[in-house]
Amino acid sequence: MNIHGNFIGGRFIEGGAHPSIEVVNPASGKPFAHGTMASEADVIEAVDLAKAAQRSWAKLPAIERADALRRLADAVERKADRIGEALARESGKSHADALAETTYAVVLMRYHAEWARRIEGEVIESDTPDETLMLMRAPIGVVACLIPFNFPIYTLVRKIAPALITGNAVVVRPSNTTPTSAMVFAEAIEEAGLPSGLVSIMAMTHETAGVMCTRPEVGMITLTGSVAAGQTVLEYCKANIAKPSLELGGKTPVIVEPDADLDAVTRMVLAAKTAHCGQVCTSVERLYVHHSVHGALLQKLRDAFSARSYGDRGAAPDHMGPLANAAARLRVHHMVERAREDGAKVETGGFIPPGEGYFYPPTLLSHCRQDMEIVREEIFGPVLAVMSYGDFDHALVMASDHQFGLASVVFTENYRKVMKAATEIEAGELYVNRFPADPYQGYHAGWKRSGLGGDDGKHGMLEFTQTRLVVLKH
Repeated sequence: MNIHGNFIGGRFIEGGAHPSIEVVNPASGKPFAHGTMASEADVIEAVDLAKAAQRSWAKLPAIERADALRRLADAVERKADRIGEALARESGKSHADALAETTYAVVLMRYHAEWARRIEGEVIESDTPDETLMLMRAPIGVVACLIPFNFPIYTLVRKIAPALITGNAVVVRPSNTTPTSAMVFAEAIEEAGLPSGLVSIMAMTHETAGVMCTRPEVGMITLTGSVAAGQTVLEYCKANIAKPSLELGGKTPVIVEPDADLDAVTRMVLAAKTAHCGQVCTSVERLYVHHSVHGALLQKLRDAFSARSYGDRGAAPDHMGPLANAAARLRVHHMVERAREDGAKVETGGFIPPGEGYFYPPTLLSHCRQDMEIVREEIFGPVLAVMSYGDFDHALVMASDHQFGLASVVFTENYRKVMKAATEIEAGELYVNRFPADPYQGYHAGWKRSGLGGDDGKHGMLEFTQTRLVVLKH
């Protein structure tokens, strides 16, 4: 499979002598697609075209922008199988999961199209009787969108849909690990007839991405990625005081109280920890279990983790799939080895299996401590650190004693403890008796080093606007 150029100005541009990109199937470790990186000139052209397109786009009534977004949703739906096929091969997901991600992205576009008649300002009382204050919402302009590898289609739509409905243009850099699905998505943009230059999608080096993000026409940079990537984006933002929107690392704590349904907890922990091989920013990474049920739950988890199959999901969709690349697998394994050396017990897993692909078994660690690296740093793999506690207040303290604050989970039927967690947990999200799923009508926003700004719902949509205060004398 070849990536047929980068999508700039409403059409695909062949790469010529630009640096090449090789896309590897992580289930086999072998390349299956080739393409080219955009040049600095390509990036500058894309940003310039976006700026020109945005002026006209912003003047359209929002309901007309919604019609265009619905046309794009329809076009993506028609190409869902092709997008899903590319996504499955580049990410190691099953075709069913890749198709589900694409279909969910379609639903998300249609959801954001519904905001067309709901982008609201405010009328504010003035201290002067013959004066009215009006706070208006306006688009920011050109938005640079930096997309991660783990959910490359859903996250792309999560950024461009609210940006477009609020009147912005976008320039998108997909992950170099998973660019093929984004380029098939670009075919849908072409088919939907969006204005030329309104959306460009380009593979690019880190250096070229820096050129894009520091162009004076870029008013906002939105990233889903690591803390280190977020720090780089903040440096980019300094060039022109662009607005950052950052969804960064996570280290989801789960507190399990004695009244929890341990079988249900086991099922949900296993599903959450092994979904996309643990490469989910809200995946459970720290399990705090009340000492009275610690032994029972640990045994259930040990049985479940050791029985979980893994392998090529293209051949066996029910397997847990691979990590993104060899470096990711080595990083995860080294963290497990250091945890073992620091006193953790490997209950199951914890080895690099032979054969092709970047697989790593579901790994369960007990005898962990709050000060261990495996508890303090994001793993982003199928590894779970388990600790016991004796007092709910202490569990809350440990759950919040962390650099990250994205999602959190509590399993209990005690409403007083639920409300205590709801008012004291230091995280942007709390899930009760279930695991994170990022409902798109909510607001996905992290505390601390987990990010700035947020995605989803009304508040996520408004991230892509800026305000103008009109003081009207009458």
